[in-house]
Amino acid sequence: MKKAYRAFRQYSCQFRKNWLEYLILFGSLDIVNQFLVIPFFRWITTFVLQAGEIPFVSYQNLITILMRHPLVVISLLVELGCLLIIIYGEFMFLLTGIHEIGLPDFSWRRIFRQTRETLSLLNLGSLILLLGYFLLVIPFADIIFRTPLLAKIQIPQFIIDYLTRNVWLISGLVFFYILMTVIGIRLLLTMPLMAYQHLHLRPAMHRSWQMTSKFKWATLFEQIIFVTILTSIFTVCFYALIYLFQLGLDLLPGKLPLLTAIFNLSFLQLGGELLAIWTGTVILLVVVNPLTRISELVLAPERPSRGLLISFMLVFLVIGLATFTDNTFYMMGTRIKRPVTISHRGVAEQNGVQNTIPAMEKTAKLKPDYVEMDLHETKDHQFVVMHDENLKKLTGVDKTPHELTLNQLTQLTAHENGYRAKVASFDQYLAAAEKRHQKLLIEIKSTPRDSKEMLRNFNARYGKRILRDHDQIHSLDYSVVTSLKKINPKLKVLYIQPYNFGNPQGAADGYSMEYSTLNQDFITQAHWQRQPVYAWTVNEEGIMKQTMYNHTDGIITDNLGQLNTAIKDFTGKQSYANRILNYIIVIPTSGGIEP
Repeated sequence: MKKAYRAFRQYSCQFRKNWLEYLILFGSLDIVNQFLVIPFFRWITTFVLQAGEIPFVSYQNLITILMRHPLVVISLLVELGCLLIIIYGEFMFLLTGIHEIGLPDFSWRRIFRQTRETLSLLNLGSLILLLGYFLLVIPFADIIFRTPLLAKIQIPQFIIDYLTRNVWLISGLVFFYILMTVIGIRLLLTMPLMAYQHLHLRPAMHRSWQMTSKFKWATLFEQIIFVTILTSIFTVCFYALIYLFQLGLDLLPGKLPLLTAIFNLSFLQLGGELLAIWTGTVILLVVVNPLTRISELVLAPERPSRGLLISFMLVFLVIGLATFTDNTFYMMGTRIKRPVTISHRGVAEQNGVQNTIPAMEKTAKLKPDYVEMDLHETKDHQFVVMHDENLKKLTGVDKTPHELTLNQLTQLTAHENGYRAKVASFDQYLAAAEKRHQKLLIEIKSTPRDSKEMLRNFNARYGKRILRDHDQIHSLDYSVVTSLKKINPKLKVLYIQPYNFGNPQGAADGYSMEYSTLNQDFITQAHWQRQPVYAWTVNEEGIMKQTMYNHTDGIITDNLGQLNTAIKDFTGKQSYANRILNYIIVIPTSGGIEP
């Protein structure tokens, strides 16, 4: 622990003496990624999919794309290769910069030259190995290798939620993460070895494995954790001081509290970025010191050239002015709107059995804008309200809805959350909702066993009622969306996306997207096309406020009461200090939703 503390003090001292260089190093990467690289690759992906007449990539059409669209597959693989090279180049730029800053003969030109030279260490065969390496170091993407590109690669939260429902799956997931972490940290020195000793990828991985043998990796891991905890404490204290300071300033008369709040929020954002760069710098110095002996460097840097400094400061000024303007609107409350509230599967805080009438009736008392529910086609081509493709979990009957008639299904009793209720037909559920003037968000579940006329039958029976009741429809199956829009263009049909892969496009009237990969860029582009975006399934207050901060149009949740409270807190009249506190809460902890 003493060794970790000494390293922390030493590298913090180096950061203090060279803070401008580190700010340019990390800040330039962030700016290039956020405003050039990420938008460009999203545009390329969208263009490739449009050229192949593929609206979206999901698990449902993946096999079809692989079998019927070889040019699209080749294009996406080429794009992936280019992305890997760019991520690799950013690693090299970052590591070379960390090594060069502090040298007596430091120069930015040499950083760019050496970064370009390291690109020669890659070849076509090493790209697959490089992809595997990046997947291994993803757990360290936000802590050590701070690049927005790598941090955006993540497992959607709904998959993790599914894996944590079974004790064996939880055990397997925990073991997988532990194994990934251990292997990742054993290979952590691979990129530094490539940058500093110009080793090729495979020899560098082998050398990293040797250098972290005999639990040497544990010492490195201990120092990383120590620095992370210590800098996190500093960050929390900084945020708390800003909040408490504004709390006192709110007592001032007139417009002064507003002006100070705008300044304090902007200062908090700038300070937070500097603290993050400080953290990243210190941790990287800890990691690479065994290879570079940075502890012996002379701290006498050459300042950036005037042209480079002016260019960076101009870009930084433009971003700062845009941020200051956005903060002004935020503090004045002019861009804060109440999202549509949607009860997931018709329950709220586990108040009944999902997709049943008694649960919907209790939930309706909390006044959600919509109750989301699920439909399956039955053996006799009717419609039953049910989410699961197999009935065993809720009813104990090991059958699918297609194996039973509607009459047989509605005789079954479902059990969940300590409650029991009869399985409902859609006619029964719709009538109960209409009686309470409760609007529905209807998810149409599709399976290979659906009848060819399923959607036409659905529209013939319920289309007019759905329009009259101002209900909406969404589906995970894009063919359901397109077919239903052709059958009845007046229906409002949204496409459910489990992963944010490209820009919004296609025939859908809007989108329901899994929250962990949803970002402000997608929401903004959907709004340009006048398409709403709903986030699902959001069950934590902090994430609810993240989605509101990013102007999501609706929130699908299992905890409707908590959502109502979060909305009241976020959109209601409140002190400027509490607006700052809400911003602190919504500072993203993942690569998904971003302010």
